[in-house]
Amino acid sequence: FVGRVDEQVKVRGFRIEPGEIEAVLCAHEGVSEARVIVREDEPGEQRLVAYVVGEADADAMREHLRRSLPEYMVPAAFVALEQLPLTPNGKLDVRALPAPELGAAEERYVAPRTPVEEVLAEIWAGVLGVERVGAHDDFFELGGHSLLIMRLLAEIQAVFGLGLSIRTVFSMPTVEAMALEVERLVYEDIAAMPEVQAEQLVELIPAAGE
Repeated sequence: FVGRVDEQVKVRGFRIEPGEIEAVLCAHEGVSEARVIVREDEPGEQRLVAYVVGEADADAMREHLRRSLPEYMVPAAFVALEQLPLTPNGKLDVRALPAPELGAAEERYVAPRTPVEEVLAEIWAGVLGVERVGAHDDFFELGGHSLLIMRLLAEIQAVFGLGLSIRTVFSMPTVEAMALEVERLVYEDIAAMPEVQAEQLVELIPAAGE
């Protein structure tokens, strides 16, 4: 068997082609080279990591990718390099790639900006056992795993009355992305309600962050 002609990888149930992410990254004016790989620095915890040569910072690259790609294709970490390490054959030397710094998520902390983001951030912090969670923080990068997903979904069900799926967490692993989905579902429910009940539910959304 000659194997697959593409270079697809499977992360959290999604098939991803790193070359597609690399192409979008290289379209950013501040990026000259980029490679995306799957790392498993902790057993069972796979995540996408982008290695980039250029002047663009992680936040700029993350936002650039989100304009074109779904959330699950946005790397969990970005590592800036002066040049990509190569083997004598001219191929990427994966073993020479450094592991992302653990403090990267803390450095890019963005406070929740909407009431729904605030409520979700509090839920995530309780489930994950961390002090704070930002709008752009990744559930899995903060230590989330399959068992904690069930606790997360139960908490969201209790607070918002929504039955989110496990796949939603995988495809929308940030507070910002999940908040948009929660708001969409809540307003869909509102549209189907009698006017009086709808008004009561609308009032709960801004009040949730108080």
